[in-house]
Amino acid sequence: MSIEVKVPQLPESVTDATLVSWHKKPGDKITRDENLVDLETDKVVLEVPAPSGGVLKEIKVQNGTTVQAGQVLAILEAAEGGAVEVKAAPAAEAKSAAAETKAAAATGGKLAPSAKRLVEENKLDASQIAGSGRDGRVSKGDVIQHLAGKESGSAAPAKAAPAAKLPAAVGSRNEQRVPMTRLRARIAERLLQAQSTAALLTTFNEVDLTEVNAIRARYKDKFEKTHGVKLGFSSFFIKAAIEALRKFPAVNASIDGNDIIYHEYYDIGVAVSTERGLMVPVLRNAEAMSYAEIEKGVGAYATRAREGSITLEELTGGTFTITNGGVFGSLMSTPILNPPQVAILGMHKVQDRPMVINGEIKIRPMMYLALTYDHRIVDGKDSVQFLVAIKEALEDPARLLLQL
Repeated sequence: MSIEVKVPQLPESVTDATLVSWHKKPGDKITRDENLVDLETDKVVLEVPAPSGGVLKEIKVQNGTTVQAGQVLAILEAAEGGAVEVKAAPAAEAKSAAAETKAAAATGGKLAPSAKRLVEENKLDASQIAGSGRDGRVSKGDVIQHLAGKESGSAAPAKAAPAAKLPAAVGSRNEQRVPMTRLRARIAERLLQAQSTAALLTTFNEVDLTEVNAIRARYKDKFEKTHGVKLGFSSFFIKAAIEALRKFPAVNASIDGNDIIYHEYYDIGVAVSTERGLMVPVLRNAEAMSYAEIEKGVGAYATRAREGSITLEELTGGTFTITNGGVFGSLMSTPILNPPQVAILGMHKVQDRPMVINGEIKIRPMMYLALTYDHRIVDGKDSVQFLVAIKEALEDPARLLLQL
């Protein structure tokens, strides 16, 4: 019996997707629920599982094609009962299968979709590629670096040629031209939208994290043992931001045409850097979350965003965003807000600096804070006092418990 493999129902507000890569070719045997093809939307990669076991009979849509919900992608010849009989493979096939198993084990069984595509296109041995991601996950950048190493001969050095035959040294002039992914194109579009439609302005302050560090050092072991998650900076900054937003509701607002919407809840977006680009999963009603719940939520979202399993709904909305360039070593920056939000908080690198404390010079762990805001809605006075409120909360964390 022939079965049509169709594009699944796309998330709300998404009209189409791009077919990124097929994982099977016509004639291949398929097991039920096996991922056949990856589809990329503006924000997430969707997997299309096999509706039944059988044999892939025909592929109707090629890589790079824009598709819509319900469109037929392939024809599957279903096996009786939806199962596929697995026969003993010939010696050559068994050897190939063993190599694939070894490769999967060497990479922790984790190839990012874009990395997997490059590996297949270039017929690479994944076991020879060093993964730089979490648990050895191989990213697209890892594959590109591996390919560059092969081209330069670094993977297998050749014998040195006689000095007289060495060519004149020239600089490398290699280039790569690749189309933007849908996510990268969407990010570019939204950044341009923010800069062309909002009156962007950034104000700065700095915060002394001595007290936060002391609390983390004092309770980190007990916190992790009790809650099963490490006590990081995220929960402190999100809690401090929420208390500051309570005092300055304009910073938690959004713009809809000529209307200002003042949100009486706090959906905090936390920017996560992935190999596909920046994603901003949202903690819904973060004001009702404990420190442990915030840490778990941020950690889970970051992992799923990098693995490509996060949903569009989890990336939608948000009333205020926090981004942390400090994890990459940034000392100061001016983040761009995420429309229709009117403000974004930028965290930066914690660095020991000499500070004058009560007339004495002391070394303190300092961080620069940046608030980029839409000056059409947020006044300069409110933006400055908003950062001061965050500074006061973090330098005296008891304020967070008392909501002062």
